[in-house]
Amino acid sequence: MVSPSDLDLVSVTKRFGAHLAVDDVSFSVAPGDFFSILGPSGCGKTTLMRMIAGFEEPTSGDIRIRGKSMIGVPANRRPVNMVFQSLALFPMMTVGENVAYGLLCRGVGRAEAERRASRMLERVGLKGFAERRVTALSGGQRQRVAIARCLVLEPTLVLLDEPLGALDLKLREHMKIELKQLQSTFNTTFVYITHDQSEALVMSDRIAVMNQGRFEQVGSPRELYHNPMTPFVASFVGEANRWAGEAVDGTSGTVSVRLASGGTVRGAGPVSSRSVLCFVRPEAIALSSNAESLGALPNRFEGRVSAVLFDGANSSLLIDTAGFDQPVRAVLPQAGPLAGIEVGAPVHLGWTAEATKVFAA
Repeated sequence: MVSPSDLDLVSVTKRFGAHLAVDDVSFSVAPGDFFSILGPSGCGKTTLMRMIAGFEEPTSGDIRIRGKSMIGVPANRRPVNMVFQSLALFPMMTVGENVAYGLLCRGVGRAEAERRASRMLERVGLKGFAERRVTALSGGQRQRVAIARCLVLEPTLVLLDEPLGALDLKLREHMKIELKQLQSTFNTTFVYITHDQSEALVMSDRIAVMNQGRFEQVGSPRELYHNPMTPFVASFVGEANRWAGEAVDGTSGTVSVRLASGGTVRGAGPVSSRSVLCFVRPEAIALSSNAESLGALPNRFEGRVSAVLFDGANSSLLIDTAGFDQPVRAVLPQAGPLAGIEVGAPVHLGWTAEATKVFAA
């Protein structure tokens, strides 16, 4: 019977002495999925990847690839290939020799290995590059060579360990799109680790948010962004205003929260704890030059612009608002009367109760 998953981790734990690096993690990755593990430095994601690749053995639990346990199977015997941040290309070899190297190590004849390497280079957009030195390539081209070297071996899984981390910002933005397109073209299962939430949101079919050795939430990018299940996910995935306070009452599906700084906001409720944390996305905040146009929004305030953070279409405002201990961040409108608003200008702001995610502190 064929396994419905390309990868299954079952209650995987990894200890280094007294340190618990990975704590009872379980998940499955379907064939052809782009699955990302997102988390801050030190959360355990690289240790998890190294166990899948075979460079570390779990303390307990099981790792299965297409239903077959990999416990005790050495790295070079697993149907897995890995792309590192450093790419680990051989500088003394040509592009074609780099891509063919793994095939030659597996005993494929030189002529056949060169033919497959050439075909793979064409598929990743590097036709005619086989004779070039890797040192003569751009960062994005070297990235594609590293991917080609993996894919030519036809692995069940491609593991990618922060492969875009060494690229400059412009190239990284370009490679996010290109990497997703390559994965879709080959329909190969990718498991990708990153601390960059933008990379995970743009490329992934599903994301696991990892914190202190555990998965906080697994879901689609849309689910994680719009329906975070924990305060960590709400704060780590995307931008959000964050306030601490006390739940003072709850009626008809909403909860009223008195902030530590004196203001009161209404959020979606109820919550089981009196001490709570509130999160509101900047794009959920409506802005106006007058209070009347905000209508019946349950959260309505008046403030003054303290900073304009210009970043093209991603520009935002920081608004000093009575009752809040820090400026409220809202998206700067790209058109309309507030598009050119300046520091010091008065502004009215408001948002729905549903936009306020409330969690037990």
